[in-house]
Amino acid sequence: MQHLLKSTGLDEYNRYPGLENPSRILLGPGPSMVHPSVLNAMSLPLVGHLDPDFLRLMDNTQALLRYVFETENNLTIPISGTGSAAMEAAIANFVPLNQPVLVCVNGYFGLRMVEMAERYGGKVQVIERDWGDIFTPTEVKTALADRPAKVVAIVHAETSTGAQQPLDEIANIVHDQGGILIVDAVTSLGGVPVHVDEIGVDVCYSGTQKCLSVPPGLGPITISPRAREILANRKQVVPNWYLDLTLVEKYWGNERTYHHTAPISANYGLYEGLRIIYEEGLEERWTRHRNNAQLLWDGLEDMGLDLHVPEEHRLTTLTTVKIPEGVPDVEFRSRLLDKYNIEIAGGLGELKGKVWRIGLMGFSSSSENVVLLLDAFKDLLDHM
Repeated sequence: MQHLLKSTGLDEYNRYPGLENPSRILLGPGPSMVHPSVLNAMSLPLVGHLDPDFLRLMDNTQALLRYVFETENNLTIPISGTGSAAMEAAIANFVPLNQPVLVCVNGYFGLRMVEMAERYGGKVQVIERDWGDIFTPTEVKTALADRPAKVVAIVHAETSTGAQQPLDEIANIVHDQGGILIVDAVTSLGGVPVHVDEIGVDVCYSGTQKCLSVPPGLGPITISPRAREILANRKQVVPNWYLDLTLVEKYWGNERTYHHTAPISANYGLYEGLRIIYEEGLEERWTRHRNNAQLLWDGLEDMGLDLHVPEEHRLTTLTTVKIPEGVPDVEFRSRLLDKYNIEIAGGLGELKGKVWRIGLMGFSSSSENVVLLLDAFKDLLDHM
């Protein structure tokens, strides 16, 4: 027994302590802070994944997801996995083997879609903009004129840069040349208008841990009738069994056919988080995010700090701040956490060491949090 304890790093004389997690003020790119009623919902007793009460909760969750996505799509469900699982579900089900795919890359998560699409056998073409810029409809139209694509993938809210991509004209361009549009709304759903049906987005996915303010673990996704028909007519089997929507939809549809054991507690939390959004109202929620973002932007600029994205293309849910010359990135964020209990994040990819990323998403988006953060920034920058 002594040898076993030693080899596993266990100590027979010291017990592992129970969890005593600090209550952080989460103002990074995710996860965001979680409403107490969501945490309470997740602590409720489990039922089976085919229990009549859970099936009713599934129906209500789907209805609320349609509300938040602003869609009437029947196939609107939470993928059992994080936002990256929802991204992979979109790619695995709709990127056709050996067929042309266009991915628009202006940040870290566009690159992730490229990697996934290549792994699933798509003939990937990439168009690029600087990290923080957006694509114009003309750029997309030109790329598709040279090489029509079955699938076009683009990020609506680029978490790595804080830029929001307009989609209206792009969706029409994609459809006119016979393709479908996949949209990453991980950092926009529930905080920024997505307008799935109005714009004509075919596949839109998100995650729970951003503007929905639910712990990470589920990936909402919605599929248009056009995309669903393409899925039904696939000639090859979907090359990812767990994320195969032709199988998963039978569990979330009328058949209730077993596919995998749904994460019960996570779905409790999602339902409660969506219910809170419904009670607040989407337009009121968008306004709250906008007002708090403006308060943050004004305060940062009053300190002489520069923001990475021009205001006309800036996300209200995530702001990238250029790190002032001479201020050490990691040390600043460590002091912010140690002294003020506030978490923000550094840059990803090309922006690593160049920006801080501040998230005001869902339950984290409040004027009180903005004022606290601005006071903390001023204090630390004055001393650094």
